Amino acid sequence: MPVISRFYGILIAMYFNDHNPPHFHAKYSGYEALFSFDGTMLEGELPKRAAAFVQEWITLHQVELEQNWLRARAGEPLNYIAPLE
Repeated sequence: MPVISRFYGILIAMYFNDHNPPHFHAKYSGYEALFSFDGTMLEGELPKRAAAFVQEWITLHQVELEQNWLRARAGEPLNYIAPLE
């Protein structure tokens, strides 16, 4: 599972050839959730504050997430995305 970003103890990862809809995995302190690129939590759970950080990060990097999704589907290496600061 390629890690594409890390911030505030949150790990953001995207699997190669993962199922639709386009999404990524966010892990934090034993929690895990799947997020779509519009910020919707599709599955799982994160503490509210961690989920808010992830959603803020998505708004800054939506295009990069979409590009990484296409790269993952094509089996290409993923690009690291800047963390939330």
